[in-house]
Amino acid sequence: MRKKIVAGNWKMNKLADEAVALTSELVNMANDELQGNVQVILCPPAIYLTTINKYIENTPNFAVAAQNCSDKDSGAYTGEISASMLKSIGVNYVLIGHSERRQYFGESNALLAAKVDSALAKGVSPIFCCGESLEQRQNEDFIGFVKNQLTESLFHLDETQILSVIVAYEPIWAIGTGLTASAEQAQEMHKALREHLASKYGAAVAEEISILYGGSVSAASAPELFASPDIDGGLVGGASLKSREFTNIIKAR
Repeated sequence: MRKKIVAGNWKMNKLADEAVALTSELVNMANDELQGNVQVILCPPAIYLTTINKYIENTPNFAVAAQNCSDKDSGAYTGEISASMLKSIGVNYVLIGHSERRQYFGESNALLAAKVDSALAKGVSPIFCCGESLEQRQNEDFIGFVKNQLTESLFHLDETQILSVIVAYEPIWAIGTGLTASAEQAQEMHKALREHLASKYGAAVAEEISILYGGSVSAASAPELFASPDIDGGLVGGASLKSREFTNIIKAR
């Protein structure tokens, strides 16, 4: 049975004391309110990973993820952080291919495939992000576009490797805009992506892969989204910076 996951991407937000305060609030709320086996993954800025990891070490089902990693393992790459470095400080997940990385840093499907390989080689599970822009949704085969992102960045993996990947669909047009894909729109894409995975790896494998929705998820929208059969949780942006809102989203899962 595939994992139910809610991940919070803090992006480039929170000073050190604010990051600790948010984590402390989330841990306390989780201990008081959360039941079940939902995996909660916090994605703080890289400089806070070690600190946040210590705060969650006694909280079941909590983990941390980096927001990015290099495709290189070591060397003269100023400013980069490798998957082996992440693993060495106890980080077991990493976001790869977030739309902001694709847009602002020009990350291609080929580069993201190399980053996926680097992460998996070091035992770090990629949370692979994919999605389309509003222009693509309105004027192109948007489902085919997103399926191609999986094809070019993931389909070189073998069955064992793909089972270590979490997929996160993020309609770019719904990120930071306040727009949210309807549950029907989100389910349509998630179903198509699962079928695409099944076409490569078989239905049994595809059924084991968690596919998260990541487009301006809120406590109000989460219950209907998470009730969809192919939506296994969320990759939450702005709402993950508010402890009460994020906890309510987790409870919806």
